[in-house]
Amino acid sequence: MTSDTPEVGAEAVQRQRMEADIICVGFGPATAGFLTTLSKQLLNPDGTPAVESAVMPGAPPQILCYERADDIGFGVSGIVTRARGLRASFPNLDPKDIPMAAPVAEEKVVYLLDPIGASRRSWALRGADACLRAFSGLLPLKHEAVELPWSPAFLHKTGGLVLSMGQFLQWVGAQVQSTGTVQIWPGTPISEALVEDHKVTGVRLLDQGVDKQGKPGDGFMPGMDIHAALTVIGDGPTGSIGQQLDAQLGLPEDHHARDWAVGMKFVVDLPADCALKPGTVLHTFGFPEPEIFGFLYVHPDRVASLGIFVPSWFDSPMRTAYRYLQHWMLHPYLWRHLKGSKLRSWGAKTLGESGRRGEPQLVGDGYARVGEGSGTTNVLTGSGVDEAWTTGVQLAESVLELLKGKKPFTRQNLEETYVRRRRASWVEAEARVAEHSRDGFQKGVVRGMIGMALAGLTKGRLSLRGEPLPPYKRIPTLEEYFRGRVSAAEIQQLRKECAIKGVSLHGVLMQRCGWPAIPYDGQLLVSHQDALLLGGKVQAPSGYADHVVFLYPELCERCGTKICIELCSGQAISPGSAGVPAFDREKCVHCGACYWNCAQPLPANPERMNIAFRAGTGGLHSAEN
Repeated sequence: MTSDTPEVGAEAVQRQRMEADIICVGFGPATAGFLTTLSKQLLNPDGTPAVESAVMPGAPPQILCYERADDIGFGVSGIVTRARGLRASFPNLDPKDIPMAAPVAEEKVVYLLDPIGASRRSWALRGADACLRAFSGLLPLKHEAVELPWSPAFLHKTGGLVLSMGQFLQWVGAQVQSTGTVQIWPGTPISEALVEDHKVTGVRLLDQGVDKQGKPGDGFMPGMDIHAALTVIGDGPTGSIGQQLDAQLGLPEDHHARDWAVGMKFVVDLPADCALKPGTVLHTFGFPEPEIFGFLYVHPDRVASLGIFVPSWFDSPMRTAYRYLQHWMLHPYLWRHLKGSKLRSWGAKTLGESGRRGEPQLVGDGYARVGEGSGTTNVLTGSGVDEAWTTGVQLAESVLELLKGKKPFTRQNLEETYVRRRRASWVEAEARVAEHSRDGFQKGVVRGMIGMALAGLTKGRLSLRGEPLPPYKRIPTLEEYFRGRVSAAEIQQLRKECAIKGVSLHGVLMQRCGWPAIPYDGQLLVSHQDALLLGGKVQAPSGYADHVVFLYPELCERCGTKICIELCSGQAISPGSAGVPAFDREKCVHCGACYWNCAQPLPANPERMNIAFRAGTGGLHSAEN
């Protein structure tokens, strides 16, 4: 079938049309939980449909899942999880069946002192560091670090798993597709949801054969319209379909998405003499900057995932991730384990850290939202995969209930089934405990740590409050941030020199402030560009429009910070002409950090920034991340 759909600013384009029963947007842990649960109950033991398709009578429901990345599991992250929801879906789960999986064996929380003297520490932290060093003979201070003798229970992952999400999702995807009831289509980004009178009726696939601005060229193939009774949206915290619905339908009252982080990670081969055992979990704080948290998870066969989280409340216009990651690895506490390691793969991902406060409209006529983009991340326990998976399971149980009852997927029916299940679950109970747990970080690291402890130990009854602010209200100018360390005149000169070279500014400014050059070894410590080639394996097929767009060039021209350039995980955004950054999608890893780091609000909606992060193809080509 075909449909004539008016295009904005263009003549009507004739599009192919296809009918399905259920469409899924994205194949992350939430959608994987949804399809795992649903696919097991669509057929009777004799092979006949347990419920019947509305578009193909006599057959089970026609279920299609479209994934943006070029294969299942590309570009997602290594994690540690309590695995409650995963074990409920797989009661006989044996970690040995999943590549790179290991049961949690040991957990440590480690405070890292600054061995360089270059980080920006408050007087309170400087005083604490001085005391630790002064009484090092009486305290467990070794390798410029302190392993905390006790950590609260809410941080523990006892009984959980260390996983590569890429490997896990490939394992799940193979099982789901083997049922014959689900089709998963990787490398197929969705351009937009089809909305008619506030009802989602399906999705439109991305146009092919267009230039970088989206104008049709030779071989133009309009994206197909796929219509379905239910669209399941699990496209993550910066997914284009989630963004579209938030813009069109709005968030619930007092909800907002202002807390974020970018996680950057290496997967490495540890040296033969490394003493770390599989299942070891290390979490660090204090270095390279007090606001930056680190992690190291050990998989079987001397493989480890390690990296840092750079949060939105790190109020630096130079909040790069890659350079800080290298300094973190070189900390004496970590380097004694990592020296001699070799890079296997590398990646980055945005984390939506608003938690329940960032929860959107969970359901509406014809759609439901699951996973991280629906506000499942628990910022107190530092977990999200198990929560995301569980919301997918809850939706699947609700869909089966409605299908068997022959009820339509209306807002009311989805509220009475899916939302009811979610509100009655441990996901909701723990989200309420965590809701304000990190608010204290809005006013400082020490205050934030105390606030987290209060919220965790009192089950959310007590916390230290602070209002999360969008970037344009909190990020200082370069001159303000470096006042007393680098003069305004020198900053201006360095800015000009970097613009001529087409490189970001953070490297020279960090070096100017005392951060030493990275001693590249060609194995683990490599340049940013080498990481793209060796560890990221980034690819971007031609014939698609750019997915990162600077909406109003005049806003870019007057922006003095250009955090989008400094934080870009793949150096895909660089200084451009007339003050407008240039974008190279062949370097983009689709982390989405530019979307929430832009410090230029739109005049009509200050909650939206000047960078549009749209549907796009390509990115990382590694399933280890």
